[in-house]
Amino acid sequence: MEEIRHGEEIYRELTDEALIQRLRDGETSVTDFLMNKYKNLVRKKAGTMFILGADKEDLIQEGMIGLFKAVREYDSGRDASFYTFADLCISRQMYSAVQASSRKKHIPLNTYVSIFARTDDKDANGRQLEDVLYDASAKAVSDPEALMIDKENVKRLENTIDSELSAFEKEVLSLYMTGMTYTEIAKVLNREEKATDNALQRTKKKLKKALNLTKE
Repeated sequence: MEEIRHGEEIYRELTDEALIQRLRDGETSVTDFLMNKYKNLVRKKAGTMFILGADKEDLIQEGMIGLFKAVREYDSGRDASFYTFADLCISRQMYSAVQASSRKKHIPLNTYVSIFARTDDKDANGRQLEDVLYDASAKAVSDPEALMIDKENVKRLENTIDSELSAFEKEVLSLYMTGMTYTEIAKVLNREEKATDNALQRTKKKLKKALNLTKE
């Protein structure tokens, strides 16, 4: 037991890359240390991916598989830092699990707000798009007619996503709503950053048009 504690103390003083090298040299206990070190990263990502409709515990399990793959496959001469590589492996594993589950749950209105909240886009009256949606949501609490309009907006968005977005645009949108930047999305989907950013901008434009928030 004392030897284990002593080993962990040593590991804490080393970089991840140095730890991986020890693992490659046959020090198998490094795997358990890294898996424990990054389990909170897995849980954090599971929390964001949960929005896509997958079971959180299943996502955590998939994330740990992704982390294990990162530990096993990391190459310091080829890849970026271990943290970056692990983050990518975890995200890819989780997203693959979400796709494989084929769960198609409609996303609530407050989720759509996040699509626009991270941009500087404004409507024809100069208001931020998240303000437009928030105002409608707030009115719906006390106004049945506004509630009906909200439901119509959500339905309009869902129809747009189903009928007007390409498969790639849907993937980009799904990951964007988990909080990923287009750069991170490009890595997860193994696509060029420019193509991913273009897809994201096209998607936003289509959704804004569906809500009549763009100038013709």
